[in-house]
Amino acid sequence: MAELLNLDEVRHVAKLARLQLSLEQLQQYRRELSSVMAHIAKLNELDVQGVEPMAQPHDLTNRLDEDEVVAPMPVEQVLGAAPAVEGQFLAVPKVLGGDDER
Repeated sequence: MAELLNLDEVRHVAKLARLQLSLEQLQQYRRELSSVMAHIAKLNELDVQGVEPMAQPHDLTNRLDEDEVVAPMPVEQVLGAAPAVEGQFLAVPKVLGGDDER
Protein backbone atom coordinates (compact mmCIF):
# COMPACT_ATOMS: atom_id res chain seq x y z
CA MET A 1 0.00 0.00 0.00
CA ALA A 2 1.17 3.56 -0.65
CA GLU A 3 2.55 5.66 2.16
CA LEU A 4 -0.05 6.46 4.82
CA LEU A 5 -1.28 10.00 5.10
CA ASN A 6 -0.12 11.66 8.28
CA LEU A 7 -2.55 12.79 10.97
CA ASP A 8 -2.03 16.47 10.13
CA GLU A 9 -3.19 15.83 6.57
CA VAL A 10 -6.28 14.01 7.82
CA ARG A 11 -6.97 16.81 10.33
CA HIS A 12 -6.73 19.29 7.45
CA VAL A 13 -9.25 17.32 5.36
CA ALA A 14 -11.56 17.05 8.38
CA LYS A 15 -11.29 20.79 8.94
CA LEU A 16 -12.17 21.48 5.31
CA ALA A 17 -15.21 19.22 5.74
CA ARG A 18 -16.01 20.99 9.02
CA LEU A 19 -15.75 17.74 10.98
CA GLN A 20 -14.57 17.40 14.55
CA LEU A 21 -12.97 13.98 14.89
CA SER A 22 -11.51 12.17 17.86
CA LEU A 23 -7.98 10.80 17.70
CA GLU A 24 -9.43 7.30 17.16
CA GLN A 25 -11.55 8.56 14.25
CA LEU A 26 -8.57 10.41 12.76
CA GLN A 27 -6.53 7.20 12.82
CA GLN A 28 -9.38 5.22 11.25
CA TYR A 29 -9.84 7.80 8.47
CA ARG A 30 -6.07 7.96 8.01
CA ARG A 31 -6.09 4.26 7.10
CA GLU A 32 -9.21 4.55 4.92
CA LEU A 33 -8.08 7.68 3.06
CA SER A 34 -4.64 6.16 2.53
CA SER A 35 -6.30 3.11 0.98
CA VAL A 36 -8.30 5.37 -1.35
CA MET A 37 -5.17 7.29 -2.31
CA ALA A 38 -3.35 4.01 -3.02
CA HIS A 39 -6.17 2.94 -5.32
CA ILE A 40 -6.02 6.28 -7.15
CA ALA A 41 -2.26 5.88 -7.53
CA LYS A 42 -2.84 2.49 -9.19
CA LEU A 43 -5.36 4.04 -11.57
CA ASN A 44 -2.88 6.78 -12.45
CA GLU A 45 -0.42 4.09 -13.59
CA LEU A 46 -2.77 2.94 -16.36
CA ASP A 47 -2.00 3.89 -19.94
CA VAL A 48 -5.17 5.56 -21.18
CA GLN A 49 -3.63 7.14 -24.27
CA GLY A 50 -6.22 7.02 -27.04
CA VAL A 51 -9.04 5.86 -24.75
CA GLU A 52 -12.21 7.83 -25.41
CA PRO A 53 -13.73 9.36 -22.24
CA MET A 54 -17.19 8.03 -21.44
CA ALA A 55 -19.99 8.68 -19.00
CA GLN A 56 -21.48 5.17 -19.16
CA PRO A 57 -19.64 1.88 -19.69
CA HIS A 58 -22.61 0.34 -21.50
CA ASP A 59 -24.08 1.37 -24.81
CA LEU A 60 -27.52 2.68 -23.83
CA THR A 61 -30.17 4.16 -26.03
CA ASN A 62 -33.18 6.04 -24.72
CA ARG A 63 -36.46 4.74 -26.03
CA LEU A 64 -38.58 7.68 -27.08
CA ASP A 65 -42.17 6.99 -28.08
CA GLU A 66 -44.12 9.35 -30.26
CA ASP A 67 -46.42 11.73 -28.41
CA GLU A 68 -50.05 10.86 -28.89
CA VAL A 69 -52.95 13.17 -28.13
CA VAL A 70 -55.51 11.28 -26.07
CA ALA A 71 -58.53 12.27 -24.04
CA PRO A 72 -57.69 13.32 -20.46
CA MET A 73 -58.48 10.98 -17.59
CA PRO A 74 -61.82 11.81 -15.95
CA VAL A 75 -61.47 13.85 -12.73
CA GLU A 76 -63.44 11.23 -10.78
CA GLN A 77 -60.98 8.53 -11.83
CA VAL A 78 -57.98 10.65 -10.83
CA LEU A 79 -59.50 11.50 -7.45
CA GLY A 80 -60.48 7.87 -6.92
CA ALA A 81 -56.88 6.76 -7.30
CA ALA A 82 -55.49 9.49 -5.00
CA PRO A 83 -54.46 8.60 -1.43
CA ALA A 84 -56.05 11.81 -0.08
CA VAL A 85 -58.63 14.21 -1.49
CA GLU A 86 -60.05 17.54 -0.34
CA GLY A 87 -63.18 18.38 -2.29
CA GLN A 88 -62.25 18.16 -5.96
CA PHE A 89 -58.53 18.53 -5.32
CA LEU A 90 -55.66 16.19 -4.51
CA ALA A 91 -54.55 16.64 -0.89
CA VAL A 92 -50.77 16.84 -0.44
CA PRO A 93 -48.61 17.67 2.59
CA LYS A 94 -47.67 21.31 3.01
CA VAL A 95 -44.08 21.88 1.90
CA LEU A 96 -43.67 25.66 2.05
CA GLY A 97 -43.98 27.91 5.09
CA GLY A 98 -45.64 26.92 8.33
CA ASP A 99 -42.81 26.21 10.78
CA ASP A 100 -45.39 24.75 13.20
CA GLU A 101 -45.86 21.61 11.02
CA ARG A 102 -42.72 19.48 11.16
